[in-house]
Amino acid sequence: MTTTPAAVTIRNGLQSTNNAGGNSGPHTVLNDGAVPQAVTSISVTGKDDSHGCLSDIEVSRLTITHASTLKPLPRPESLTFGSTMTDHMLIMSFDPLSGWSAPAVRPYGPLNLDPASSCFQYCPNIFEGMKAYLGPDGTPLLFRPDMNMARMARSAARVALPSFNQDALLTLIKKLVMIDARWIPSLPGYSLYIRPTLIGTRPALGVIPSTHATLYVILSPTGPYFSPSLTTPRIRSWISLLASSSNVRAWPGGTGAYKLGGNYSPCFEPQREAAKQGYSQILWLLPIETEGKKEWKVTECGQMNFMCVIRRDDGGIDIVTPLLDGTILPGVTRDSIISLAANHNKSFPLPGVPSNVDVGVREDTIYMSHIVLWAQEGRLLEAFGAGTAAVLAGVWRVGWEGRDIVFGNGMQDELKDGEKDVNGLGPVGKALYDRILEIQGGRVQGHEWSVSCAD
Repeated sequence: MTTTPAAVTIRNGLQSTNNAGGNSGPHTVLNDGAVPQAVTSISVTGKDDSHGCLSDIEVSRLTITHASTLKPLPRPESLTFGSTMTDHMLIMSFDPLSGWSAPAVRPYGPLNLDPASSCFQYCPNIFEGMKAYLGPDGTPLLFRPDMNMARMARSAARVALPSFNQDALLTLIKKLVMIDARWIPSLPGYSLYIRPTLIGTRPALGVIPSTHATLYVILSPTGPYFSPSLTTPRIRSWISLLASSSNVRAWPGGTGAYKLGGNYSPCFEPQREAAKQGYSQILWLLPIETEGKKEWKVTECGQMNFMCVIRRDDGGIDIVTPLLDGTILPGVTRDSIISLAANHNKSFPLPGVPSNVDVGVREDTIYMSHIVLWAQEGRLLEAFGAGTAAVLAGVWRVGWEGRDIVFGNGMQDELKDGEKDVNGLGPVGKALYDRILEIQGGRVQGHEWSVSCAD
């Protein structure tokens, strides 16, 4: 016989449990730092409560409440990243006794959270960054969304948030995107940014894992991360980095490989200091003792994965990126670049890169001493950051020990007559950027990375 999960209400830190028939059940006080044994586990293993299992996310339980008045669509050219939200959002909650609630699409609006919620006190907050694009037939497309769902699940486990059905969440995201598809700009380089977020909401101050959670998804139309400057239209849109030896973004055994909110805010002050010195972002380093000397290991640049293009002695080129060692976020764009570069000389050549140019890929440890040596030898051709927001962003120079190491393969800051700038990228970076945009926009027929929201 299947039993109905109990309804749970939280008021002022008290958890009252009542059965579906309305008879009064036991009341449990959630004291500060103490959680009843019955609710210390937040693993989701089933879809009903008949054998003590908790409900997982179920698409069949979705409710949809359409906004009564739709917002006017902004001019695409006026969009700035993450500032404009669409009409609707997806939301559901996790309770330690019943599991995941019925998911709901509702008009975009504020959350109602207890001031003592774990997310405000101890930051068990994770998120993902995805985008939806308009395909050639107008159907919204996602780019490798399975990787985002898998990474979100790993991040949730790292901060002891409840697990969830990845396939069900992805299906719900597709439905939300279809509802707000009118917000996807049709201009090249524009998209609908998707921000799935999972936060701990246990309403008590005890320093323990959050037994409650809220999962929501919001959407924001966005244009190119680097918009052409109206005041200096002839200047290349690349970034400069200050290599930091005084601040560390992540460390071995830490959380650098997970997409946690707490990984980002400690970066803000160093980035502000870098801006005061004339640099766009930080090149994050990690001090390492090796062979009796101190080295500075390169990890990430700003909030992006870092990549260099190096000329080999045989005339080929290598795309080199730091090894995933637990301090680096395993980016979806990073993985895509590695795969595309590895297939250049096989079945899928990069646009604009001659097929007879041998392109290799190396995931390796990169020290600042390597970058200095490559620059001195004239082998350092290009560098770029890779991530969902910008896709690829070209790096012009890196400030290190009082001087600048200049990239750019001979490119100048000022554009030549007839030259078109693409995020400050050199020829290899631009080829990768163009190929990724082709796949994202569904212009590569049948590519497995392009996933329809209509399916």
